[in-house]
Amino acid sequence: MNRLHEMSVFQAVADAGGFSAAARRLALSTPAVTRAIASLEERLGARLLHRTTRQMQLTEAGERYLGDCRRLLAEIDEADRAAAGLHAEPRGQLLVTASALFGRLHVAPALFGLLALHRQLTVRTLFVDRVVNLSEEGVDLAVRIGELPDSSLRAVGVGHVRRVLVAAPAYLAQCGMPVALADLADHATIGFTGLSVPNDWRFQVDGQQRQVPISPQLITQSADVALDAAIAGLGLVRLLSYQADAAVRDGRLEILLPAFEPPPLPVHVLHHEGQRVSAKVRAGFDHLVAALRANPVLQPLVHRTGEFAP
Repeated sequence: MNRLHEMSVFQAVADAGGFSAAARRLALSTPAVTRAIASLEERLGARLLHRTTRQMQLTEAGERYLGDCRRLLAEIDEADRAAAGLHAEPRGQLLVTASALFGRLHVAPALFGLLALHRQLTVRTLFVDRVVNLSEEGVDLAVRIGELPDSSLRAVGVGHVRRVLVAAPAYLAQCGMPVALADLADHATIGFTGLSVPNDWRFQVDGQQRQVPISPQLITQSADVALDAAIAGLGLVRLLSYQADAAVRDGRLEILLPAFEPPPLPVHVLHHEGQRVSAKVRAGFDHLVAALRANPVLQPLVHRTGEFAP
């Protein structure tokens, strides 16, 4: 049986969540889908799916293989379009990932503009607070905040965000305004584990890192919960500047001790394709880079490297 057919059937089964649904999507019979998966597993010598009477789940090998299938099938589809003279028109599905809050607030609006420009393009988002493996999960583009490890990914810097300490004006009126790091010992704190360990904050003093122990009354992994708690007057919290931006601008929060902030974190747009970039990835990449660089919540980076060659 044709390998590409088997890979297409496997991807359809994984996306549809079952054999019957995949058969309807592919206009095949359910037995034909079952035979294709059995043939694929026999050829690979690995089980890709756990099947029961009620549900179907990917095995660990299946998860890895699905990411490879998505990438290879997309490249083949793109090659067909290029041969037909359609390479200049972005089309197909683009999978984009970013952290949950940044994705909702800043990546999604940029993607709305991309879709308005390219009606043949579809976008699927994966906005989650974890590091997504682009190859394994079939992701085309990622927006990452923080220093990047060395990898084969191509990255372009679009700005940076600060790590800010904030509190509500009502809390500060009652408990006082800290003017030195030593003052933090007298204040209530909120621990946001998405940015630091829950029992200390790190600042910078004369170019040297300084750790300040804290004893938070509330510890949360959610930026939204940490933000709401600070606005409610529960104490001081450290957030990324984009997370606190709206509340600072409308006066619900104030930034504290800015002179002691650690270095800002870079923001990058990444992709994993080689020099021959597909039309959909190029269009999405270029649009995201331009939109995020124009976003006032991201202060511009001085050095920008890795852009596509003209």
